[in-house]
This record gives sequence, structure tokens and C-alpha cells, in this order.
Amino acid sequence: MNISEYNWSLTTLWVGLVTVGLIAIYSATQGPVAQFLPSYIQVNFYKQLISFGIALFLLVALQYVPPRTFQEGSYVFYIVGLLLMVLTLLVGREVNGAKSWLALGSFNLQTSELMKIATILAVANYLTSRRDISAENLKTALITVALILVPTLLVFLQNDSGTAIVFLSLIPVVLFWSGLPYGISLFIISPAVIGYMSIIGWYWGLIAAILLTLLVFILQRSTWLTFTSFATGLLLVIGVQVALFQILQPHQRARIEAFTNPSFDPQGAGWNVIQAKTAIGSGGLYGKGYMEGTQTQLRFLPEQWTDFIFCVIGEEFGFIGAGLVILLLLGFTLTLLRTAFNHRHPFAQLVIVSVATIFFIHFFINVGSATALIPVIGVPLPFISYGGSALLTNTLMLGICLNLDFHKRQFSIYR
Repeated sequence: MNISEYNWSLTTLWVGLVTVGLIAIYSATQGPVAQFLPSYIQVNFYKQLISFGIALFLLVALQYVPPRTFQEGSYVFYIVGLLLMVLTLLVGREVNGAKSWLALGSFNLQTSELMKIATILAVANYLTSRRDISAENLKTALITVALILVPTLLVFLQNDSGTAIVFLSLIPVVLFWSGLPYGISLFIISPAVIGYMSIIGWYWGLIAAILLTLLVFILQRSTWLTFTSFATGLLLVIGVQVALFQILQPHQRARIEAFTNPSFDPQGAGWNVIQAKTAIGSGGLYGKGYMEGTQTQLRFLPEQWTDFIFCVIGEEFGFIGAGLVILLLLGFTLTLLRTAFNHRHPFAQLVIVSVATIFFIHFFINVGSATALIPVIGVPLPFISYGGSALLTNTLMLGICLNLDFHKRQFSIYR
């Protein structure tokens, strides 16, 4: 091993993100707010510190694993991951309404986190197993989608919609990277955009459907795809309105209405959004000071050590602190993508791009929820939010990417 070829920039960014997380978790659980928290929450900082030590060991140990192990063992990892998820459905532990945790002694394992790694490796192995495989082939595309949809369904059954969205986000990325044309890739992504705009207002959804259809036509020049795109968009706009007013339960509809108008139910569905925006807004340019944030220390913020930890940073370190975190996360993602572009082996490229996608989607959903850009979805901020399983799994994904990059000279013997 030539240590000079190791990707120190990615590792440095990782250490920076974890350090920011530890600082924020300490404030959110060990500051004046501790008097309002039960003892099992107060120890979260120390648990995260131990998880960081384990993660650091795993990161180093992974660099000594032969890189072909991840490719050759991908399908085994995938099957084992599915079995663990099924076992979690049967005997798992429920936390915040999601049955995603498998108790292993005193440690609780979130099996859907491990399944992210297994799915990435299996999909990457399948799509790069032969030179003639391309997402332009319908059979190849369908098998790829199935490999992702199976764990997604299990995650939905665990009642963890946030993680399910992360899995679904892989579909357009891996298909596009594997040869799917631009127009079809946009067609796959468009329902998410149209659905989001339709929640804000049916007219915005219709405008989005028209614009995206025009863009699909320009990119693909296909009459049937253009018609299908517009019809799908129109049906989606109608479907969202029907769901909002005819299908969803009152409490579910209240969550959606609270997103567009938090003052609609300030003590109920709009509470989280209002407190999150208040915390970030009150931080100003420089913040109120470490462990001086009133929304944080008086326990107004919900789940301030996990889903809303970005609000803690925004309140106590202000726009500058929050901006620095965003720059760190964007720099981390872009460095991963640059690592993928610099690699010559398609398996390694697809794995690294998929990992970058998962990190970016987590970042987008978490910060978007905290700033009321999207409805509140329970997804942690990578390497920053509290969570042993998430930190270890994210570090495993990073460790695999670092391994594939560190040993890239060995890939010439693969094919």
C-alpha cells in the first residue's frame, strides 16, 4: 500500500462533519436543556463518542480488505440484508412509530441502514457484470428497479417512509449512470417534482407538468414519451388533490397543510416547523453562542439531537455556522463524485456515485425539513445527527469508497 495515494481530503471532511455533530449533540443533550431530558437521552453524546471510535476503527480496517470482496460478495450481502429486514419486521423494536430496529443485546441495529450498503453493492455488481449490460435494455432496467424496490417495500412495511425515499432516489441515478437516455431519466424524476409542486398548489403542479413535458420532448424527441409524460403529470396533479381532500386522514392532511401554512395548527401539526424556523431565524448572522440557544436549551425543538440538529447549529452558530455545515456537506459530496470520475472501473464508479447520492438525499431532506422547504420527514443529517447505526453504516459506505479508490491499481485484473 502506498499511503500517499490514500484519499486524505475525504477523510478530513468526514472527521470535520463528525466533530460538528459531536459538538451539536453535546449542546442538545448536555447543556442547560439536560434538566428537561430523561437520563437515556442525556447519555446520547457519550454513545455517539463511542460510535465514533468504533467507526474510526472500521474505516481503517476496511482499507485492508481486498477490493474484489465487495463485488464478489455483493449478492450474499444483499440476501443477508433482506433476511435481517424480514427478521426486524417479525421481532424488531419499534421506535417513534417505525419498526426498524433489531435488538442485539444492549445494541439496537437499524437493519435498513445496512441494507443501503447491500443494495448499492448488488445493483452495481449486476449493472457492471458484463460489458453488454446497459440500462437502455428494458430487461436490465426492470431487474435493476426490482433490486431496489424489494428492500424499499420492506422499509415501507417497517413504517419508515424517510428511508424508503432514500432507497427510491437511487433508481434514476443508477439507471442514468448505466446508460438510460436523458429524457427517460427526467421522466422518472418528474413525478417527485410535480407531486411536490402540487402540494403547494394544483396550479404550480400543472405548470411543472407542462414545463417538464416540454423538456422531455426537447431531450428525447419521442411523441409517445412526451404524451406519457404529460398524461402522468396531469394524473399526478389530480391524484394529489384527491388524496389531500378525499383519501388522507385529518391528521395526515394537517401535516401537509402545516407545511404550506404552519400557523394553520401552531400547537399541533405546525409546531415542529414553527420551532425549527424560529430557532434558525433567531440565530442571526453569528448565532446566540454555544449552549445559549433558547429554542434548544428550553427544549422547544423536537428531536434536536437527530432530525432537527441543523436547527441547533443555526441557532447557536448563526448563518455562518449553518453555512459552514452546508459547505462541508456539499464539499464531501462533490469530493466523492470527483473520486468516482477519477476511477476507471465501472463497479467502483457506480458504488461511489450511489453512496454520494444517498448522502446528498439525506442532506437535502434533513436541511429541507429543518428550513420548511419540504414537509418534515424523519431523516438524519449524515455524520452529524445522533445515531450509532447511522454513523457506523455511513462510515462503512465511506470506507468502501475509500477502499475502492485506494486500491484502484488492482482493478485492472478484474476484467
